[in-house]
Amino acid sequence: MRFVAYDDQVFERDGEGLWTERTFPLFIAEVGADLGGLALIGRLRGERAGASFRLPPRVEFVGLPFYASLAHPRAAAGQVLASLRVFWRELANADGAWILGPHPFGLLFALMTLARRRRLVLGVRQELRAYARRRHPSRRSLHLVADLLEASWRLLARFCAVVVVGPELATQYRRARRLHVLHVSMMRAAHVAAPEVERRRRYDGELTMLSVGRLDEEKNPLLLADVLATARASGRSWRLVVCGVGSLEGKLARRLEDLGVAAAAELRGYVPIDAGLRDVYREAHAFLHVSWTEGVPQVLFEAFAARLPVVATDVGGVRAVAEGASLLIPPGDRDAAVAALERLAADGELRTRLTDAGAAVVTGHTLESEAGRVAAFLVA
Repeated sequence: MRFVAYDDQVFERDGEGLWTERTFPLFIAEVGADLGGLALIGRLRGERAGASFRLPPRVEFVGLPFYASLAHPRAAAGQVLASLRVFWRELANADGAWILGPHPFGLLFALMTLARRRRLVLGVRQELRAYARRRHPSRRSLHLVADLLEASWRLLARFCAVVVVGPELATQYRRARRLHVLHVSMMRAAHVAAPEVERRRRYDGELTMLSVGRLDEEKNPLLLADVLATARASGRSWRLVVCGVGSLEGKLARRLEDLGVAAAAELRGYVPIDAGLRDVYREAHAFLHVSWTEGVPQVLFEAFAARLPVVATDVGGVRAVAEGASLLIPPGDRDAAVAALERLAADGELRTRLTDAGAAVVTGHTLESEAGRVAAFLVA
């Protein structure tokens, strides 16, 4: 069975191939490998301008006209008709469509799929209303649009199948005609470290707390500087390594300077998982997740695969996969984060218990198994 999959991501091309700014299209590509055929559809910038994730050469890609952001609706509106024509043409050779949203274009594409009498499966990765308010706190017009899109997507879900990321979204979409709960993992079974990796770490000297992910508002990266400063003031020699890029990268660097801990921090930018990041996980002593909002962050699976002890904010779908495998803290709570890091540093039995549990979690949610379950759901 052949599908088209729409994800409102920016894609870029260069001499090496097709690149994207997020990892979810890589997961879609893995799902496509389990289907009879899949064409990935998204915005094409045309030349590489910073996208970090290269898609496999086997991926069939269909580019839509580029616009920068829905936060600037006039520019996006100018691309509607051309995008509709492209999607309509691709539907002619497809048995169904998997459409990620809520999104204005996604809503139109979903209606077109129904009009062509093709199988429709919706996808939901995050709660749009919370995302819009966190990302654009003063843009009330965008909040209203997000509310309308969310309501429309949930109404449509009552008549078709839906794939959601994490149990929190599963609760919100419980009235869908059919529902599959996805835990996005890019970790293959071969990537799960042996117990010896955890046992080799030493906690009697300088310690490294690691953060991986986008440095944007909803990820709350400035808290990392506050945690580092407070942890070092407590007397233990902590360092901070941050792997990621985003709009708050400069502010994080300045915050580290203002708190006098810049010399104890490294902002390494984007580090590919297969070109160094896996070693960074294994060399660190604790993983620190501080987001305000989440679905089920795949960085937790990456830390679990490296048997790295985890401190994570109890938001979104984090608890569903991380309870018992990490120390959960309230979002925005600097002191709770520092206390949890100190517990990990002082208690070897706790570290072993958590890392064993984390390895078991990621073993049950590998890229192969999760993609296979989604592919089976799409064609069921």
